[in-house]
Amino acid sequence: MKIGVVGLGLIGGSIFKDLKALGYNVIGVSKSQKGENIFDSYSALKDCNMVFVCSAMNKTLQVLDDLEAILSSDTVVTDVCSLKKFVCTKNRPYRFVPSHPMAGTEHKGFENSFEGLFKGAKWVVTPCFGESQELIDIIRQLGATPVITTPDKHDEAAAMISHMPMVIAQALFLAASDNPLALEIASSGFRDMTRLALSNEEMACDMVNMNCANIEHSILKLYKAVGELTNGNYPQIIHEIKTKRARMYTK
Repeated sequence: MKIGVVGLGLIGGSIFKDLKALGYNVIGVSKSQKGENIFDSYSALKDCNMVFVCSAMNKTLQVLDDLEAILSSDTVVTDVCSLKKFVCTKNRPYRFVPSHPMAGTEHKGFENSFEGLFKGAKWVVTPCFGESQELIDIIRQLGATPVITTPDKHDEAAAMISHMPMVIAQALFLAASDNPLALEIASSGFRDMTRLALSNEEMACDMVNMNCANIEHSILKLYKAVGELTNGNYPQIIHEIKTKRARMYTK
């Protein structure tokens, strides 16, 4: 199987490196990255059986459009955007199966990509135009677990566990910046709570601009949860939270 990867940042670069390690014939397309089997033209993808589009969200629709003139109707194409509804508004002449790997770091670029990024991760698939067992198989070979859902449900859930926490981390650091002593004595708890504030700027702007309604709804839910903590049986609620969280991360 010949597999193409468009965009060799953190996610695309990690897919590229993993697939090479698995023995696949992998073709990368990048305007900035140079190397073996890496090209600067989409024409290199012509004979690919599968293509991962790993461009920035604000560029993804244009890439998907451009690939229509290159790829055959049998080629499986997926994107890795952290939003899914906006890519599901148009059917494509190839086999388009939108997806989103729930993996990453606060770093960006090919230099920070690595083999094994997706091991143990969930990989959301939203087959709004049809399914692909080939994609599911590749996801599993990358070490991830496929999760099938709809674009709307994905975007709502992503706001709650990814986009809203990023905004809160940024707001927390912004608020603390008014207190020099707080920043001077801040330790590991503050560091861990604000890690998401270091997210890729372009990606962060795309998420906030394109998923603002779901993010606002998630912030309202967070505000309600804070009220439940302060007005309820705090020790019991904290015990339940610790128990549920422990179950989540020990499966």
